[in-house]
Amino acid sequence: MNLDSLHSVYFIGIGGIGMSALARWFKHNGKAVSGYDRTETDLTRSLQSEGIAIHFQDDLEHIAEAVKLSTEGVLVVYTPAIPSNHKGLNWFRANQYPLMKRSEVLGLITQNMKNVAVAGTHGKTTTSSMIVHLLKTAGIDCTGFLGGISANYNTNMILNDSEDSIAVIEADEFDRSFLTLHPDIAVVTATDADHLDIYGDKEALKDSFRQFVDQINDGGHLFVKHDLKEDFTPSDKIRKTGYGLAQGAIKSTNLRIEDAAFVFDYSGSQTIEGVRLNVPGYHNVENMLAAMSVCSQLGADAESLKTGVSTYKGVKRRFEFIHKSADVVYIDDYAHHPVEIEMFLKSVRDLFPTKKVTAVFQPHLFTRTRDFAEGFSESLSLADEVILLDIYPARELPIEGVSSALLLKDIRTEKKTISTKENLISQINNWKPEVLVTIGAGDIDKLVEPIKNSLL
Repeated sequence: MNLDSLHSVYFIGIGGIGMSALARWFKHNGKAVSGYDRTETDLTRSLQSEGIAIHFQDDLEHIAEAVKLSTEGVLVVYTPAIPSNHKGLNWFRANQYPLMKRSEVLGLITQNMKNVAVAGTHGKTTTSSMIVHLLKTAGIDCTGFLGGISANYNTNMILNDSEDSIAVIEADEFDRSFLTLHPDIAVVTATDADHLDIYGDKEALKDSFRQFVDQINDGGHLFVKHDLKEDFTPSDKIRKTGYGLAQGAIKSTNLRIEDAAFVFDYSGSQTIEGVRLNVPGYHNVENMLAAMSVCSQLGADAESLKTGVSTYKGVKRRFEFIHKSADVVYIDDYAHHPVEIEMFLKSVRDLFPTKKVTAVFQPHLFTRTRDFAEGFSESLSLADEVILLDIYPARELPIEGVSSALLLKDIRTEKKTISTKENLISQINNWKPEVLVTIGAGDIDKLVEPIKNSLL
């Protein structure tokens, strides 16, 4: 498909984090953009304020006339999460409109651009946002397709200044979406078992990552977490470099915590001393090592890298400080896999070694809760107090015997309970937290503001 020939792009599921980024890109590049989503959110309201028409009823009369008039010059982009009985989607299919999944469009947009793709079962949103910010700080033009809202730019779509900008893409392994990409530089942050409802087992997931790596363009570069390095054997036309917190060709040295910031020396093709990362977490130091390495290769100098790291503000819902006072600290995080929770809570513990940590966790998906129940219980045991919410089902139907109680029984923390959303704030207040953390990828974010207000 020739994108230049398009006059209108219509999105079914426009309010998704990945779909909205594409919508913003097409709008920025002169196309008429409109779409449907099931519910109104802060993100859809933001898109509307930018001039994108959105409707929330599955009714053909709300679709723009320019879109309904003819299939010529129109592209319909849809998310696989849309149900099969969706009227709009079925009408477009019946009338033979060109339809593409988000991942296919992303591949199409970036196929003629120099591009960096960041893949991994966790860390990809943060790492891709870091790369974008370091490039911007260095004055290197880039286009960023992010899976979260960058706190530096308050958007998930970093818009290009010129046609020859570098594309930075969060490469999603869910439903093998990242296999539409052919990167010049790739990063693999993690391949922990996840999405087993899609892949079946961990080895199938790893095979998908290997396919992704095999699609790196000749002369390209793979930056991979050091302990995964031997899992990937790209062609001899691809350079492979391992990075890690304390091991690998790229690593941090002299790592310490100073005033809730992580300070370290970057050791790679060059040494950069006294790098200050104000977004805490050992995992974020590791992500930043990868980001600095990518940007160094793309022409960022040591001084701009150091400045970029110190001014990086993070991603919404990734180790986000919501409230800080002498009495209580409140942090919100998107972690929804046992490994992510473990890394997050270990970092919280090191930042506040003398304070009691109270964790509120909303499990995400019945299958993920079932498949990793033992790991969830183990990682949550790092907190002093644990409150579990009911499982957020997302796209799934309930599974018999799978509930938050499955996790609660094996959490070693003595003070633990299950709470409804309605009773959560009173439960939190009764326990008088010193460091409160909310964790999860479902709709727990809707509780953040009410919780914050209750702490004031």
